[in-house]
Amino acid sequence: MMASFLAILLIFSIIIHGWAQEAPYRIHTLFSVECQNYFDWQTVGLVHSFRKSGQPGPITRLLSCTDDEKKRYRGMDLAPTFEVPSMSRHPRTGDCMLKEIAISTLMDVKIRYPAINKPAGVVHWLKHSKDAENVDWVVILDADMIIRGPIIPWEIGAEKGRPVAAYYGYLVGCDNMLAKLHTKHPELCDKVGGLLAMHIDDLRALAPMWLSKTEEVREDKAHWATNLTGDIYGQGWISEMYGYSFGAAEVGLRHKINDNLMIYPGYIPRPGVEPILMHYGLPFSVGNWSFSKLGHHEDDIVYDCGRLFPEPPYPREVIAMEPDQYKLRGLFLNLECINTLNQGLLLQHAALGCPKPKWSRYLSFLKSKNFSNMTRPKGLTPESLQTMETHVEEQIADEPKYLPTKIHTLFSTECIPYFDWQTVGLMHSFRLSGQPGNITRLLSCTEEELKQYKGHDLAPTHYVPSMSRHPLTGDWYPAINKPAAVLHWLNHVETDAEFIVILDADMIMRGPITPWEFKAARGRPVSTPYDYLIGCDNELAKLHTSHPEACDKVGGVIIMHIDDLRKFALLWLHKTEEVRADTAHYGKNITGDIYESGWISEMYGYSFGAAELNLHHVISNQIMIYPGYVPEPGVKYRVFHYGLDFKVGNWSFDKANWRDVDLVNKCWAKFPDPPEPSEADQTNDDNKQRDLLSIECGKTLNEALRLHHERRKCGDPTSQIPPDLETVDDGTAARKFGRFEESNLVTANDSALVADSLLPEESSQTFLHFRFWMIFLWASSVLGFGVVMTVIVRGRKGQKKRGKGIKSRKRSSQSGFWDANDQDRTVREAS
Repeated sequence: MMASFLAILLIFSIIIHGWAQEAPYRIHTLFSVECQNYFDWQTVGLVHSFRKSGQPGPITRLLSCTDDEKKRYRGMDLAPTFEVPSMSRHPRTGDCMLKEIAISTLMDVKIRYPAINKPAGVVHWLKHSKDAENVDWVVILDADMIIRGPIIPWEIGAEKGRPVAAYYGYLVGCDNMLAKLHTKHPELCDKVGGLLAMHIDDLRALAPMWLSKTEEVREDKAHWATNLTGDIYGQGWISEMYGYSFGAAEVGLRHKINDNLMIYPGYIPRPGVEPILMHYGLPFSVGNWSFSKLGHHEDDIVYDCGRLFPEPPYPREVIAMEPDQYKLRGLFLNLECINTLNQGLLLQHAALGCPKPKWSRYLSFLKSKNFSNMTRPKGLTPESLQTMETHVEEQIADEPKYLPTKIHTLFSTECIPYFDWQTVGLMHSFRLSGQPGNITRLLSCTEEELKQYKGHDLAPTHYVPSMSRHPLTGDWYPAINKPAAVLHWLNHVETDAEFIVILDADMIMRGPITPWEFKAARGRPVSTPYDYLIGCDNELAKLHTSHPEACDKVGGVIIMHIDDLRKFALLWLHKTEEVRADTAHYGKNITGDIYESGWISEMYGYSFGAAELNLHHVISNQIMIYPGYVPEPGVKYRVFHYGLDFKVGNWSFDKANWRDVDLVNKCWAKFPDPPEPSEADQTNDDNKQRDLLSIECGKTLNEALRLHHERRKCGDPTSQIPPDLETVDDGTAARKFGRFEESNLVTANDSALVADSLLPEESSQTFLHFRFWMIFLWASSVLGFGVVMTVIVRGRKGQKKRGKGIKSRKRSSQSGFWDANDQDRTVREAS
């Protein structure tokens, strides 16, 4: 009997000491709210789940209210509270707005920005709360969360100097010029948010910078655009998120990023993962029942005795409606979220002295042992603790700590789905390649195309007026957009890059392309061989350049010093126009173009323009390879150029077959899966290596699409039905999600607004002065046409332009064409 008593006493002693918390294991949980009904019911749910979960240490609500709001506020007793002066109206800038103001007028008014209360509240708590003096670890959450199990910083991997955070992949500004503008250490910018667990010393260092950077990004209206921030409204709603990421980068905090600990109801956890936190920021549903927090924005449900959120289906009903155990797991999380909220409301009503509610089946279920078992605290699994890999250190491991030169990578596309999936593939490979510097997509669109375009968030983008239809001749030649876009970028963007790397969209990067490795220098660009440009060796070069001996048969990948590019770009455009207009010399025996229709005029424009300036290239055959070609032994190619069809066994890939397929905006769309590496041709090593490279290219494209669909929050991959994403009508909700599916959030008119008026300043100015730019191009073209007319007057009898020949299926590095459908470079073998 005494032994049993001592055992019980020991257990209580452990529990008491566990809650007492001794250094260095003292934990404090924080969350930030305002004096609104909207936050009150969220507070009730979070605090209730905090108690159920067994989270150690105290919890504190950082409550931001104005004096007038506080006089009317009813919820002071809902949670342990630390009052914070409201900064929704910024005390210095007056950043404020009324909620009724339409989204279309936001650019012209002072915008209320309540999200700044989060970092401001943390700073105030650190300075003025005694609790902040007696804590070692801080867990920071959002109010719209449900805790499912203890969040213990050191158990989820947090260390002093290495906080743990959830992944917010839509913060694309960490990868582009936004980070360079707002932190001295853009390479340290982590795309994180939601769940934050860090040491108190790290928080003390970070918090003032978090607030400062939030203010800084919020004031930088010139860079609010969707393509720079990932914020579909382009209104700076997610400035606080960037304030956190840039602030952490500024003080040198690298995160352990975990994409398993937190889940949005409506999504399905990965196999083996047990999320310990639910973030119900998005709508979710079970059968015909659904819930969206924005549907309860003004709801005083906390103070309306006996009223709960609409009851969802019961577990047995859900089991009957969904046989797939994978999907069922996600549906049960949806039930757990809403039922925990309702259970919290039920207890809160009792605490307020409400009459005991009438018996109902649903109330009985919420009080049942079955529900208690379903919502008991969840423990961590090994899969839950897996963190995302960071590539920064790996990317620069083989390079000097301080790179000798700055590099910027460019690629040119148009506003069509064909280029969007190519962009997704190239951007994915760029991030993995270790390529130094930033990347910019040069997007050539007409004004009408841009209004309908949905792919603004696919890459950091510079918008360019389309020259597909030539403004003088009416000639339809989309390939001319490449030199025109490079010229436009040079004329409208200030860059400190010393070298520019130019790629095509239909490429996959496999490693860094650096000027120091491939020996590029001022006056000495580097490129890859295009041996089929036979016009460099015949009369074509003599007609179109005064230095035919300097004509290099190159293209594909270009590494050029910025000074050379500035001198060269206009010539590239002019020579492209010149060769394109010289229809008398389209013949295959002169150009190498089997279609004899001038498709490769842009390639010759490049070679002839470079020759005109006596720019001799370092020609490297170790940078680029076409999938389907046999690699040279020991060569580590840096780029796949999938301009040709290629195959492995019965599987094949031809990009031209996917010209009109929207793989980017249809959830979980992808290419047919390539074979496994074990299925490569084993006949000899050449065939095996060829097949392995082809398989790698196919798999990389599909992996890029998969990750893209995950970032778009496509939900269950087996259903291929995108989730309904919540509509944002004020800053409170929009600050939590940067990028939503445009089709669910924006009307046709709003879409035009996003596409047109909310571009970065440089891009908006571009289209405001569209006609001036076109006049400049027309004037610049006069010189080129003068030369063309001279050529024509010579009276050389040209070969007749013949119709397109039948597409040859053989390949060689000695002949080629610009695909009439693809406007791309490909190589074919002469029969």
